[in-house]
Amino acid sequence: MAELAGRRVVVTGASGALGTGVVTMLLARGATVHAPLFEAEWKGDPRVLATHVGSLDDEGKLTAYYAALPALWASIHLVGGFAMAKLADTSLADFEKQWRQNTVTCFLACREAARTIRRTGAAGGRIVNVAARPALSPAGGMIAYTAAKAGVAALTQSLAVELLPESILVNAVVPSVIDSPANRASMPKANHDAWPKPAEIAEAIAFLVSPANALTTGTLVPVYGNA
Repeated sequence: MAELAGRRVVVTGASGALGTGVVTMLLARGATVHAPLFEAEWKGDPRVLATHVGSLDDEGKLTAYYAALPALWASIHLVGGFAMAKLADTSLADFEKQWRQNTVTCFLACREAARTIRRTGAAGGRIVNVAARPALSPAGGMIAYTAAKAGVAALTQSLAVELLPESILVNAVVPSVIDSPANRASMPKANHDAWPKPAEIAEAIAFLVSPANALTTGTLVPVYGNA
């Protein structure tokens, strides 16, 4: 499959467990992948065009990064953070940190991706975000994270309506607990086989950014596995 041959795709959070799966999937389908990194060094696939940007909630740096890109087809926003705490144990600083790590990074990347696609894309484009199951089916004990990911979900659906006349389709995948080494270590007694695998989630994302997806926009796609 080479349906993304000749197309450039940004992936934020490319160095994480899900990011590695998404990058691998995109490369296999012929895409040129651009990765804005918080880390100074890229240790992944050498075919990826990695750039040290720093924190992706830095408006100036992220704006400059997207403005320097050549023709852009799609942008996939995986970067984020997670924290558990009940309401009474959540400080304003804790709440704001989750908001910045999840919602602000998504907002800035969506805005700059849309600007770059408008500037360089003659046939529309694609944007994919990552919400989380608690945003659709809230659970207690993670109030700041739930609110931040609900913001990602709302942003996705609102932006889909705004950009549809320009043929820029905007969707989000909504995973439960992802089967990653870090999550296994933090929950050693969980049923890891039930968790969605990065490669499985990457399949859904790859469809949403592909030219074959000509209709789906404003959708929050559950990728829960059997969890």
